[in-house]
Amino acid sequence: MKLLLSLPRRAAAKVVGLAISLLVHFLTAVRANWVGIEPVNRQRVYFANHVSNADMPMIWSCLPPNLRRNVRPVAAADYWLKNKLRAFVGPEVFNCVLVDRRPEARETGHDPMQNILDALDEGASLIIFPEGNRNMTDAPLLPFKAGLFNMGLARPDVDLVPTWIANVTDIMPKGEVIPLPLICTVTFGEPIHVADNEDKTAFLERASNALLALAPKEEKL
Repeated sequence: MKLLLSLPRRAAAKVVGLAISLLVHFLTAVRANWVGIEPVNRQRVYFANHVSNADMPMIWSCLPPNLRRNVRPVAAADYWLKNKLRAFVGPEVFNCVLVDRRPEARETGHDPMQNILDALDEGASLIIFPEGNRNMTDAPLLPFKAGLFNMGLARPDVDLVPTWIANVTDIMPKGEVIPLPLICTVTFGEPIHVADNEDKTAFLERASNALLALAPKEEKL
């Protein structure tokens, strides 16, 4: 720990990022499954189901290193800035695009979408969870928020890639402390885009169906 603290922040972030990736692979043996898409260096928005705080590190860790370097998760500022450790891991290690979800932020004119569009304009790929919050229900997916549609509409050349994370809740069942030795799979599907004259409701339904189509049969029930 002393050695880590003595490193420059950029070097320390790389060390912690490597440690997180190794830990995720050790605990879950996470593997990527590319369906109708290749792991090439192209700007994308990976949109995924959300059931656990481990979801984002799971996707991030299973991406090839040459892609991972340019991928920025979209995350809530109130979560990642809550303490010094998170404030280091979120912005420095994962290079998160932080959005302020507080009502008072909107009252002052803050537009969370602008941070996201700025990141896309800088050439970054993104990881997002269009349900908005973790799904704690028995339904396979919660209704999608409008953000994914707004990104696709504003930046139509960016691929929107459905990304299904399987087995996370089986690896760490509710009430358990020690992860179970199960393989977690992250499946990347065929990209979609907002079609000409497609409205928000129709697109979000299509995006949700594209994501759900990647789920194992038992997780669709």
